[in-house]
Amino acid sequence: MDDTAEIPRIAGLLADPARARILWSLIDGTTRPAGELAYCANVSAQSASAHLAKLVEGGLLAAEAQGRHRYFRIASAEVAGVIEAMASLGAPARPRAPRAPLSSPSVPVQFLRARSCYGHLAGETAVRILEGMLRARWLVADGREVALTASGEKQLTALGLDLPALRRSRRVLARACVDLTQRRAHLGGALGDALLGLYVARGWILRHRRSRVVSVTPKGAEKFRSLFGV
Repeated sequence: MDDTAEIPRIAGLLADPARARILWSLIDGTTRPAGELAYCANVSAQSASAHLAKLVEGGLLAAEAQGRHRYFRIASAEVAGVIEAMASLGAPARPRAPRAPLSSPSVPVQFLRARSCYGHLAGETAVRILEGMLRARWLVADGREVALTASGEKQLTALGLDLPALRRSRRVLARACVDLTQRRAHLGGALGDALLGLYVARGWILRHRRSRVVSVTPKGAEKFRSLFGV
């Protein structure tokens, strides 16, 4: 079986401007009705219906019925990640000059501040945490490559992370993931996923049902400030 066979099909779904606008209006993890998505895409209700059908059939959107209405959301975190990655192509992990964070009327402030990206934390909070880890020399970075220092290993183990288990996985331990909205890097890889799990388990981060948006709790704000200077 040709593993690349799906790439042209998915690329075709994303290539249409109206479908791209529909997907982007849902990037914050919300669930929206067809009429609202037609408005976001600046197309007629009939045209939006056709686009939505293609996106659902193609596996990029999921639909659910509520009474007489159908509501749509991005099908999975993997789909959202692909959309974000495509939108951030060409954005360097460390730009020479600060750039304004990406925003639009359809992207709420909470989404810019903190959200999940695949299984790790993204948004302004995540960018500042990575910067704090680099300042404290828990991590060192060379472009997109991120390495754990001896000091970082000691500190993260003290927080309760099982680093040997993370290293035994087939995934990259740590990598710089360009944040779409901040145009700077946050922490990805197995370590990024493990840290988000720890934040949630400790009550530092609160997940929201049916949304990638997360909230930093008062306890989390205090911990991030003491650990990372966030």
